[in-house]
Amino acid sequence: MSHTLIHNVAASKYEYHIESHIAYITYDDQNGHMHLTHTVVPEALAGKGLAKTLLEAVLAQIKKDNKQAVAQCSYIVKYLEKNPEAKHFFV
Repeated sequence: MSHTLIHNVAASKYEYHIESHIAYITYDDQNGHMHLTHTVVPEALAGKGLAKTLLEAVLAQIKKDNKQAVAQCSYIVKYLEKNPEAKHFFV
């Protein structure tokens, strides 16, 4: 399943709009260090691996923007523990 990543700068979020739902990751940009603070997947979309897909798209965008991620959300910390090969995206 492919989704279009939307960077909602005004709300400091990266979003997927799926049907009538929005899955998102919030961030706080501190001089190019993107503190990823919260991951939200609506209940209707839960259990489909969407959080992982969204996070990996966000990490790719952060890298493309020459920034680095900082894991502050519990989901992202757990993702990093399970996927140590992704450490190069993080400060």
